[in-house]
Amino acid sequence: MSALICGSMAYDNIMVFPGRFKEQILPDQIHILNVAFLVPVMRKEFGGCAGNIAYNLNLLGGTGFAMATVGTDFEPYRAWLEQQGLDSRYLKAIDTALTAQAYITTDLDDNQITAFHPGAMDHAHLNEIPADAGISIGMISPDGKQGMVDHAHQFAAAGIPFVFDPGQGLPMFDGDELRDLIAKASWVAVNDYEGQMLQERTGWSEDEIGAQVDALIVTRGAKGSAILSDGERIEIPAVEAVSVSDPTGCGDAYRAGLLYGLLNQMSWADTGRLAAVLGAIKVASQGTQNHDFTRDSVNDVFEQNFGYRLDF
Repeated sequence: MSALICGSMAYDNIMVFPGRFKEQILPDQIHILNVAFLVPVMRKEFGGCAGNIAYNLNLLGGTGFAMATVGTDFEPYRAWLEQQGLDSRYLKAIDTALTAQAYITTDLDDNQITAFHPGAMDHAHLNEIPADAGISIGMISPDGKQGMVDHAHQFAAAGIPFVFDPGQGLPMFDGDELRDLIAKASWVAVNDYEGQMLQERTGWSEDEIGAQVDALIVTRGAKGSAILSDGERIEIPAVEAVSVSDPTGCGDAYRAGLLYGLLNQMSWADTGRLAAVLGAIKVASQGTQNHDFTRDSVNDVFEQNFGYRLDF
């Protein structure tokens, strides 16, 4: 069984400003803001939701394919995927654009200023869901808006159940569009902030959203997560991390655990707990694809936190 993960492939350019933004910005001069920050520390990481989720699912031993549009500068990332044993057959190159790029500057107070260039991601609609490739489950994560809409329709037409994971792409959609996407999905995954926005835009309560799908998954960072399914609410506690180094990509690691559970018909309690373990492992490592684990090491953390081992 395999999952097709539609979403972004991106380069994350992460910079650290060894000062505080508030000391560089004059409140009474905001209307003519012109600032520059010296950033002696900078990292360039492989990222993007589709790439991150596929990376984690692959480490677990699951079969997941990222489907995305990438740019003329993608070859280093493609080489990395090959090194990790990840299949790139559903990555479509756009020869007139760069791969999506995020530029993130963090100060000493952990405030962030981010600029995002979508690049090739805006052409996501040029990719089509393969209806006859043996895909068991789909996922729609943040991508170009038209691509997200088209892929939802294509998954539904092909009879492939999918997770709707709008993430940072949620503000692009109005209430009617979101209600339609939820109606086509089998599962919805959001964080707590996105969950509130989803309720406001659809006019549906959390319970009403949950009633539209087989399960609504809401992640809440250090407060754990909740899974609403068949009228039942399953609370999943957070797993304590060895260290808190970088929260970027923790949600994607969680979603890889979610996909693994769905692909292997695990209970919602086990699925949520596995997802929480992956999030905790990720947060201890900088970058979104620099951590490593095995199913045995995941099971060790799982047992330490929940008192039993999974039957992988």
